[in-house]
Amino acid sequence: MHKKIPTLIDPGHSQEAQTSARESWRMFEIMAEFVEATERLAPIRPAVSIFGSARIPPDHAYYMLTEVIARKLSDAGFAVVSGGGPGVMEAANKGAFFGKSPSVGLNIQLPHEQHSNPYQDISQTFRHFFARKVMFVKFAVAYVIMPGGFGTLDELMEVLTLVQTGKTRPIPIILVQKSYWRGLVDWFRDALVREGMVNAEDMELIQLIDEPDRVVEAIFHHYETRGFAPSEREREILFNL
Repeated sequence: MHKKIPTLIDPGHSQEAQTSARESWRMFEIMAEFVEATERLAPIRPAVSIFGSARIPPDHAYYMLTEVIARKLSDAGFAVVSGGGPGVMEAANKGAFFGKSPSVGLNIQLPHEQHSNPYQDISQTFRHFFARKVMFVKFAVAYVIMPGGFGTLDELMEVLTLVQTGKTRPIPIILVQKSYWRGLVDWFRDALVREGMVNAEDMELIQLIDEPDRVVEAIFHHYETRGFAPSEREREILFNL
């Protein structure tokens, strides 16, 4: 009578090995996403990233204001970068699309909501939010933040943190529509500064501007003594972003 030979493979261990292998290959996917995006977006400098709600319709005042700002930035020589979707993102791409400089959409694959708008000269699609967020910062000489929800707030807090901590070079961070943002900015001062969570001078990172022409002027003013090209030190910072 033959004895049954016990299995030497633990099914649980095999599953763990498969998961580990998948995770390792995922790293290559992420690397490829960074490489492809960097090569495609490298020629677009100088660029301004515009953020805002995906939920507003084309007849909304915020949509129309965004379109005007994007057109003025494009005609002034800035590529305009948005998230590539509807709402404010579409307005930003649309304004730039009919201007003189490229309209760029950094699209994200989502189960719901996101669909690409048709006003993109350059369209790059991402699977991973964090890779996409790096590209927004890496090629931007300014951030223009229109009214929006959690995603918009996420982008705002990301760039504020990176600039505050010196992980990226200082750039203009412009909040458009004072009536929308005033409560948040007041809370920053009344709570964060007062409690010592941030320094008072950190508030200087933020500008509240409503007029499209002044948005463009504020960006040019920031760079008038330094130029749009990053310094050697800033290149190193962006390289290690």
